[in-house]
Formats: sequence, C-alpha cells, structure tokens
Amino acid sequence: MSFIKHIPNSLTLLNALSGSIGIIQVLDGNIYYGAYFVLISAFLDFLDGFAARLLKVQGELGKQLDSLADAISFGLLPGIVLFAMSESKAEADWITYITLAVPVFSIYRLAKFNLDTRQTDRFIGLPTPASALMITTLPFLATRWIQLGSWLTLPLFLAGIAIVISYLLIAEIPLIALKFKNFSLKDNVYRYLLIILGFVVAIWLGLAGIPFIILAYIGLSIVENSIGEK
Repeated sequence: MSFIKHIPNSLTLLNALSGSIGIIQVLDGNIYYGAYFVLISAFLDFLDGFAARLLKVQGELGKQLDSLADAISFGLLPGIVLFAMSESKAEADWITYITLAVPVFSIYRLAKFNLDTRQTDRFIGLPTPASALMITTLPFLATRWIQLGSWLTLPLFLAGIAIVISYLLIAEIPLIALKFKNFSLKDNVYRYLLIILGFVVAIWLGLAGIPFIILAYIGLSIVENSIGEK
C-alpha cells in the first residue's frame, strides 16, 4: 500500500518533468514540440486525478504538487512558446517580455483555483490546460494558414494574445466543464455541441484547429450564460 499511495503524486511529478522537457525543446528551437509536451502533461494531469480518486489517496500534498506541476506545464511552457515566437522579429525587447504575462497570470489562477469553492461543475475563467493548448498550437496554425501566420508571428499581435489570455485566465466568466450530472440533451446541449465541433475541427485541421476549438469553447460558454440569465 505504501507504494500505491505514491502513484498519483508520481504522475503529477511526471507532468512537471514533461513540461520542463517541453521548455528545453522550445528554447532549443523546436517550437512545435511545445504542443506535444502540453498534450502529454494534460494526459498525466488527468491520470493523476483519476488515480487519486480511484485509490482514495487524495490529500493536500497532491493538491499542491498538482498546482506546481501545472504552473510549469500550462503556465511557463506556453509563455516560453509565445516568447520564442515573438523574439526573432521584435524590434524592442519590452514587447517580447509582455508574453511572460501568461505564466504570471497562470500561476495566479492556479492559486486562486485552490481556494475557490465555486468551480465544482463549471470553471470560472479559462483553465490553464486550455490556454496552454491554445498558445502552443499557434505555430501549427501559422504554418497551416500562411496569411494568418503572417499576423501570428507579429510581436505586437503575440503580445496582444498574451494580454487577452492573461485576462481570461482570471476573469469572472463561468465556462463549460465537461462534467456530466446526467446525459440528457436538454441539460448538456452546449457540452455536446462543443464535443462535436471539437471532433470535427480536430479531424479537419489537426493541432492547427485547437485555437479555434478553444475560441468556440469560450463562445459557447458565453452564449449559454447569456441564455441562462434570461
């Protein structure tokens, strides 16, 4: 039993290792690898929570480790990707450093999430894995669509993306969580729409489609909120 209880935390530490390797790869010039290691980290992040619930070994240490690992994989790694994308074309260093707002606000969000009791069936603000996936797949989108890519490689545009995502990370905006209390269409119509849309876009564009899926996720959440308030 002493070994089994360490399985979830071991998976969390592998998440941190994956994010760290991803950062090294991006700094070495392999910018596309950032998305691969975010995906690996997201899978490990899912597994550690699943293992903790399955083995009934959830605890405060695991909670803190999870946030620290996520700060690396879903905060610093996407920030380094944005930094690397803007660094080569930036005429002023201060523009490039704006991209580091992403890891700063990701860390703030992770700390806030640990204290927020409202996020049981919905997220408040953009989850860090979603922001990390959106950012690290931008190089794929820039390569897939050359005209759009000319914008996505502009340092000022990338700085603007960093500012918008940093705001969304801590914004008081309820967002859909893929947690089903039941499977009725009426209660989960926006979840089903998101899943179907995500599946279609992922098949059509691959990793280049993930930024559009995250935008759709935010848009569907806003629509659901506005309709629910009427």
